[in-house]
Amino acid sequence: MENIKLTVLTIEQLEDHVAEGKTVAGLDLGTKTIGIAISDRGFSFANPRPVLKRRKFTHDAQDLLKALNAENVGAIVIGLPVNMDGSEGPRVQATRAFVRNMEKLTDLPFVYWDERLSTVAAERVLIGMDVSRQKRAERIDSAAAAFILQGALDRLQSLRQETDTDGSSFP
Repeated sequence: MENIKLTVLTIEQLEDHVAEGKTVAGLDLGTKTIGIAISDRGFSFANPRPVLKRRKFTHDAQDLLKALNAENVGAIVIGLPVNMDGSEGPRVQATRAFVRNMEKLTDLPFVYWDERLSTVAAERVLIGMDVSRQKRAERIDSAAAAFILQGALDRLQSLRQETDTDGSSFP
């Protein structure tokens, strides 16, 4: 009997599947670039990393896996570009296809994360920081990946507080 590997998880399952000392990556899958953010080991903060320029899937996958390995990643949160009305369009299908293809190359689990408005939020922050239009274009996908990952990390934090059985919680 073949081992069934659980490669797509819910956010609630994530922490149980990430080995001690590993980080979590956040990905914003664009048509021209892949934005990347990496968590700290305590799963508190998302830190943007340089984007990967997309070429062909084989090269993209190799570059991505190399970057994730260097960052000691134990799981991947990937933005799911759901339409504002909650429906799934071609970009969602492309993201799911990317994950299906990646599953053949890595045992790292994936978590889909609703990324509605992450790029808009990231752009607002970059504008607020007075980043030039050209530099925003270079950084937007990694900033969006950081928003996606931070949203997932914040959810993990709230799940930890919900399961705190001794009743203590921090203000």
